[in-house]
Amino acid sequence: MSRHVAIVTDSTAYLPPRTMERHGITAVPLTVVLGDQALEEGTEISSRSLAVALQKRRSVTTSRPSPEVFAETYRAAAEAGATGVVSLHLSAEFSGTYDAALLAAEEAPVPVRVVDTGMVAMALGFCALAAAEATGAGGGLDDAVLAAERRARVTSAYFYVDTLDYLRRGGRIGAAQALFGSALAVKPLLQLDGGRIELLEKVRTASRAIARLEEIVADRAGTGAVDIAVHHLAAPERAERLAERLRERVPGLVDLHVSEVGAVIGAHTGPGLLGAVISER
Repeated sequence: MSRHVAIVTDSTAYLPPRTMERHGITAVPLTVVLGDQALEEGTEISSRSLAVALQKRRSVTTSRPSPEVFAETYRAAAEAGATGVVSLHLSAEFSGTYDAALLAAEEAPVPVRVVDTGMVAMALGFCALAAAEATGAGGGLDDAVLAAERRARVTSAYFYVDTLDYLRRGGRIGAAQALFGSALAVKPLLQLDGGRIELLEKVRTASRAIARLEEIVADRAGTGAVDIAVHHLAAPERAERLAERLRERVPGLVDLHVSEVGAVIGAHTGPGLLGAVISER
């Protein structure tokens, strides 16, 4: 049997199912707790159901996968012939997913390298794709980890939310930042920085904030070869308009993905989210 390295990520990477299948990537689901129901992201709760629950102000929280779920995933990879696993996850600042994977890796039947990418959504997805491409080219564990870490260094994420309340409730942004964002009806633009969500700019209206988001992404993309992902929650028209504008403005665009975020990220951003990930080739 040929030697190969399995690539594992988590459900917040929001990679298209066909892409994961083509590259042999496995995603371990996080959990959304809606009232007294614990539901797996991607299979048991949809983005649309989550948006409706948030709009009705229902109690929504999220939970990491258990170490046991990761342990079973690593065992399955070994049984399928993997001689090692690279396990790539969303920022440890957001979730205990990375820690759960580390615990499971200690007892895995094959070597497991667990990586805190400091990313989320397709910023994480692009890292997983880079690792899969490295192993597909014959690389080993170290090659896959280096490819993912390199992709993380050249990936940026920016996003607009209608309100910071959801991020504040989930503890993903400080109370002072949330107060700043809500003052004078300011519409916040945020960025992923050092594995954390940070306020980037304050803009007076939603339309101006989205126009500014487009400018930031186009400037960041430059003229080199880049992949871009546009994310949204319950805002498909906004996402398609932004994607179309970026197609026109980014000369080095290679791949452009447009997708709705899943329930885990949606629970912390709320409906109206519009985001963009820029990843250099």
